[in-house]
Amino acid sequence: MPEILCTLRKSIATVSLSGTLPEKLEAAAAVGFDGVEIFENDLLTFDGTPGDVRRIAEGLGLAITLFQPFRDFEAMPDAVRVRNLDRAERKFDIMQALGADLVLVCSNVQPSAINDDARAAADLAEMAERAARRDLRVGYKALAWGRHVNRWRVPGKSWNGRGIRRSD
Repeated sequence: MPEILCTLRKSIATVSLSGTLPEKLEAAAAVGFDGVEIFENDLLTFDGTPGDVRRIAEGLGLAITLFQPFRDFEAMPDAVRVRNLDRAERKFDIMQALGADLVLVCSNVQPSAINDDARAAADLAEMAERAARRDLRVGYKALAWGRHVNRWRVPGKSWNGRGIRRSD
């Protein structure tokens, strides 16, 4: 087996498991996962703090590899953009309490989203710069039902159809 395959960590999204958040963490650990991707709804319904989730995961030998989803962020009108950047800072607070260094941003589904690749890339670049100041990272996922980004490859554009590479 190639050495790289031996170093890849196995992680599962909590949205993929049934039960309460502690039950999901226990199940992931029991079957040998190295980490979990915390789905925000699981955290919202958990009767505890993000720090409590982190302690439970650590006690089970699990890393929290990702926090998801961050919805309807990029290419919004100016007033919403400001609120979205504030919202990103609050998500970063939660991520730090969880011990997660990666957030998954899903493509925007809002009717008010602006169809402007440069604006979307600028918004995501701003988010990524803010995340980097906290040693956090931002991932992006095209949703099949996204308003302007609904597939990962668009002919004649960057790999995800939104110019995200431009945002570094």
